[in-house]
Amino acid sequence: MEFPSPLVRGRLLRRYKRFFADVELDEGGFVTAHCPNPGAMLGLKTPGMPVWLSTTTNPKRKLRHTLEMVDILDLISGSFVSVGVNTLNPNKLAAEAIAAGFIPELTDYASLRREVAYDGDSRIDILLESPDRERCWVEVKNSHFLREPGLAEFPDCNTVRGVKHLKALERRVEAGERAVMLFVVQATNVDEFDTADDIDKAYGPALREAAGKGVEVLVVGCALSAEAITVDRPMRWRRAIRS
Repeated sequence: MEFPSPLVRGRLLRRYKRFFADVELDEGGFVTAHCPNPGAMLGLKTPGMPVWLSTTTNPKRKLRHTLEMVDILDLISGSFVSVGVNTLNPNKLAAEAIAAGFIPELTDYASLRREVAYDGDSRIDILLESPDRERCWVEVKNSHFLREPGLAEFPDCNTVRGVKHLKALERRVEAGERAVMLFVVQATNVDEFDTADDIDKAYGPALREAAGKGVEVLVVGCALSAEAITVDRPMRWRRAIRS
């Protein structure tokens, strides 16, 4: 996923009302950027953190800048690494990676559709179809919660909606179709994933229960730069069993 133009760098002053971020630009000046992330952004909203913004020329946009990435200090290497916080990007990243054959488990389908209505009032992020095989329903989630070296976690706040999505995937499996929960980790410095059961006591057990009922759980990591974000590797699901 290439950005229309290279991201601009700045320093976070504050993130507020969930969807706004005030930023001091490295090139000078101050802007209010759209923050497309409804989560808690734990560890990624401390004033003074380096951030990266995309810029739009769309005259209909009230805010010209969008918060895309936050730089954090990697405790292993001692250097800064970028973490993607735009939760609108993972669906695009997943669709591009599937179309390019970068996720082997999801290749060889004739068509890919996005935002398809299913299970009553829900919409699936990606639906894969072929005339010679069962449909594959893919729910995509962004993971950017990093508090332990090498580990990405989900969620960073309570997500009743996330549990609802897992139950909908279980029903697709019961109907004889494939269902996949795909986590896209927008970070370069991690190689393992797990659920944050202390943050949301319901989601982790629900994910493990869904996996036990046949919902496939896949995790992929990304490479990030000021020019693009791309899916570049599979990641392990720790699948820790917690009481």
